[in-house]
Amino acid sequence: MTFDEFLGVRLTSLLRYATVVTCNPHLAEDIVQDVLVRAQQRWARISAADQPEAYVKRMILNQFLSWRRRRDATAVPLTEAMLAAAVSPTDAPARVVERDALLRQIAVLPPRQRAVIALRYYEDRTDAEIAALLGCSEVTVRSHCSRALAALRTSTRLLEAAHDHR
Repeated sequence: MTFDEFLGVRLTSLLRYATVVTCNPHLAEDIVQDVLVRAQQRWARISAADQPEAYVKRMILNQFLSWRRRRDATAVPLTEAMLAAAVSPTDAPARVVERDALLRQIAVLPPRQRAVIALRYYEDRTDAEIAALLGCSEVTVRSHCSRALAALRTSTRLLEAAHDHR
């Protein structure tokens, strides 16, 4: 498969993956663009691998977690357009509100916690796979996931309490 053929088939999926990981479509586009420039230069080696898409996704994840992007990746201003893109037209209004609140909560998680949540619940990866992708132990993955879920639960309770007091 040529690089152009790969892009034709997988570009939308790569952009969606990067958006889920970063919670920011503009940052996702920048990361994917940077990664694809590097991937094109190494395409002979990447395409020879069993799973070139997995390799490129790993490059996207590494780029997101790199120190050069860390500052941009922590402050995520969610716009109405970003939220609308995450909502299906068939969703009930209550689900739209819930999804909006959840996306806003995930967006403020630290980058590694956000990456673990995306890999676990969007990519359906195991702890071992996530650990290999992040270059850490499975215990660290579970710790990041536990902390992220605890933060999301706390944030949800605070939102519910604020809503109840209105």
